[in-house]
Amino acid sequence: MTSSKSLGECQEFYPTKTCSLAALQQFVNNSFSRQTRAPRFAQDGKPLELFYLLINVLRIRMPPKSGKKVAAAPFPQSKAGAGSKKPVKNPLIEKRSRNFGIGQNIQPRRNLSRMVKWPEYVRLQRQKKILHLRLKVPPAIAQFQNVLDRNTATKAFHLLNKYRPETKVQKSKRLLLEAEAVRLGNKEDVSKKPYTVKYGLNHVVGLIENKKATLVLIPNDVDPIELVIFLPALCRKMGIPYAIIKGKARLGTVVNKKTAAVLAITEVRSEDKTELSKLIQSIKEGYAEKYEEAKRHWGGGIMGAKANARSAKKQKAIDSTIKI
Repeated sequence: MTSSKSLGECQEFYPTKTCSLAALQQFVNNSFSRQTRAPRFAQDGKPLELFYLLINVLRIRMPPKSGKKVAAAPFPQSKAGAGSKKPVKNPLIEKRSRNFGIGQNIQPRRNLSRMVKWPEYVRLQRQKKILHLRLKVPPAIAQFQNVLDRNTATKAFHLLNKYRPETKVQKSKRLLLEAEAVRLGNKEDVSKKPYTVKYGLNHVVGLIENKKATLVLIPNDVDPIELVIFLPALCRKMGIPYAIIKGKARLGTVVNKKTAAVLAITEVRSEDKTELSKLIQSIKEGYAEKYEEAKRHWGGGIMGAKANARSAKKQKAIDSTIKI
């Protein structure tokens, strides 16, 4: 092989050109002689081509240069030993393990409210609420859970507060004025008859039976409930609008008492007749027209989580036996 042929094969490895790995491998195999294993162009005294060949090999092996810098690590690790110093423990203080068994170390602080022996009235009202949820409640009692909405109740109390019965001080002043008028020779009925809200169970029942009441308000938490359980049916029979209000104490504040079992409005002044008619209309839509529907629905029957889990487990066992 002549050196001219070697130089011709080496033309693609000059610095101004690039080559592939396959072409480089073919050129290297052709450039070495089988006898001496020395480059032909080196035997011909031409080391320049070998120099260019090595440069191009390095170009192929090295990755291309890029102007982008490698992003820094988001959480650089600190140097070994820096910040990892453990606090020096006092050798005189010994570690003491605690045993929280019975009669051993003092127990840690816990929430012990479920273990408190509550007063009797607290236990009774809690048991009563749970029984109302668990047991099936007849419709006559269950209807007392459907109370008047807040907006309508606010309007009702706004009207009731205008007709609160007079207190003892107001009554004594009125009687003194009447006595003074009688002493001067005037009639006994000097002052006008006041329009007030009627209260007292027997009194209100008499007004309903005589159809003198225009609106009846019943609280939902009368105890015992048998005192007022018949009032919704009586009001419906007599055609008198009624409403169930939340809280007997709230009704009691209107008549200057602690609680009130029932309130009734008989007469109002002429300036309040429009307000009363609107209130009665909204109450009729909420109670009188829904009475038949509420009479069919039973209340209660809501079981707890443990009872529901037991019943679900039993039902699952029954279903599995049926499949087999």
